[in-house]
Amino acid sequence: MSEPDDHQLLAEFARTSSEAAFAALVQRHVNLVYSTARRSVGNAHAAEEIAQAVFIILTQKAGRLSSRIVLSGWLYQTTRLTAANFLRGEIRRQQREQESYMQSTLNQPGENVWPQIAPLLDDALGKLGERDRNAIVLRFLENKSLAEVGAALGASEDAAKMRVNRALEKLRKLFTKRGVALSATLIAGAVSSSSVQAAPVGLAKTISAVAITKGAAAGVSTLALVKGALKIMAWTKAKMAVVVGVGVLLAAGTATITVKEIQEHRTYPWQVEGFNSNVLDQQPPQVRVLLSKYKNGASGTSWDKTGQIKVMGTGVSAEAVVHAAYRFYNPSRTVFSAELPQSKFDYIGSLAAGNEKALQQLVKKKFGVIAKRETRETEVFILKIRRSGAGGLKPSSVSPQAESSSQNNAPGEWSCKNSPLSGLVHYLEECTRVPILDQTGLKNNFDIDLKWKQSDWEHQNSDGMKQSLLDQLGLELVPSREPVEMLVVEKVK
Repeated sequence: MSEPDDHQLLAEFARTSSEAAFAALVQRHVNLVYSTARRSVGNAHAAEEIAQAVFIILTQKAGRLSSRIVLSGWLYQTTRLTAANFLRGEIRRQQREQESYMQSTLNQPGENVWPQIAPLLDDALGKLGERDRNAIVLRFLENKSLAEVGAALGASEDAAKMRVNRALEKLRKLFTKRGVALSATLIAGAVSSSSVQAAPVGLAKTISAVAITKGAAAGVSTLALVKGALKIMAWTKAKMAVVVGVGVLLAAGTATITVKEIQEHRTYPWQVEGFNSNVLDQQPPQVRVLLSKYKNGASGTSWDKTGQIKVMGTGVSAEAVVHAAYRFYNPSRTVFSAELPQSKFDYIGSLAAGNEKALQQLVKKKFGVIAKRETRETEVFILKIRRSGAGGLKPSSVSPQAESSSQNNAPGEWSCKNSPLSGLVHYLEECTRVPILDQTGLKNNFDIDLKWKQSDWEHQNSDGMKQSLLDQLGLELVPSREPVEMLVVEKVK
C-alpha cells in the first residue's frame, strides 16, 4: 500500500484530528521548516520556536487549505513570514539602528559555493513566482524526483523538468545581480546538498505534541509569533507574497516595515561585546559588515586546524574594518584618500577559506573604497640608541621562547615583559601616528617600564614621552623622511 500524500494526511487530520496523521506531516517537513527558519534568524533556539509556531498555524489552517496548494511551498513561505514576524519583534524590543545586510561576493567553486549563496537564497526564492518557487523547494530543498515534482504541480515529468530548469535559471540571474556569478549546476548542487539540515533530535515529537492542541500547550512567546504571523497572512489575503523591498504592514503602530528592513535589523550570535575566539570558532560560514551598537571596540583572529584564518570585531571604526579586510593592522602606515563613515561597525569573516578577499569585496560595496600596498616616501621617526646602559631597558632574564606580555594600564605608562623591541615600536607608532623605523640593532627580548607625565588618555604628551624614552631607556626618536610600505585606501572609481 502506497504512503498517503500530504493532502491525504492533511484531510485526515482536518476531519478526525488524527494525531498520527499530523505527526507524519511534521516528521516529513520539519527539516525544511527548521532549516528555513534558522537561515532567516541565525539562531537555533529561535528557529525551533518558529518551527513550532508554523505547525500550530498549519493545524489552524488545515481544513481551509486548497487541494491545489503545494504543502512544501506553503510551509516554506509561512516559515519565512513567521521568521519575519519574529525579527520585527526583535527590532521593536531592541530599538536598534538600521544595519546593512551584506553578503560575500567571493566567487569560487566547490566547497565555497554554499557560503556564498546561503545569505541570498531565501530572498531570491521570495522573488520567484509561486510555481517556480514550489518547483525549487520540491526539487532541491526536499530532493524530490522530477516525476514527484510533476505530480505535486499537476504536470508531466517533462513539464516539471522545464519548470525546474527555468526557475533555476531565474535563481542564477538573481544571484548574479547580487554579485555571485555561479552556474545553474553549481547552484543546484549546493542548494540540494546544504540548504536543509536535520532538525534537533526530538523536535518533531515536541512540535506534534504541542501543535495538535492548536497552541493550547504552547508558550507565550510562541503564541505571540502565531498571532502575529496569522495577522500578516490575513492582511496579505494569504497570498504569501513576501519579497525583499515590498512593504508589509507588521503591526508596529502606524509604521510600515518592509521585509528588507526586518532583515537589516536582525542580530547574529557573534555580535557580542568584546572578542572571544570561542564565539568566532562556533559561527557558521559567513562574511558580514554591520552597524554596531557597541561603543568599545574589540577584534581578533582565530586559526583552524588547516591554518585558515578567521576574523571578527565589534564596535570598531570603518578604518579598523578596512585594516582587517587587508590584514594591515597599522594606522600610522595607512593613507586614506577617501572619506569613511564615522559610525561603529561589527564584522566577521568565518568562511572555510577566502575571508580576506570576501571582506575586501564587502568593504568595496559598503564603504566604496579599495586599498593597495604601495611604497611611498613619508615622514618617519628613526629609533636610535642615544645612550647605552639606561636602567629602564633591561634584557629579559627568561628564555625568548617564554611567554611575553605588554600593557598600558594608565595614561603615561607602558611596560612589557620578555618582549622584543618591536613591541615598543608598535606602541610608539600608535601614540605618534608616525611610522617608526628601528635602527637600534637590538635583537634581545626586554623588560621595560616606561613612565611619563600625562593627565588622561585623550591628550597625548608626545614630548614628555620622547623625553622619558631618552632618559629612562637611552633611546631617541629622530625625524627623517624615508620610503615606507603603506596601505593606500582610495575611493572606487
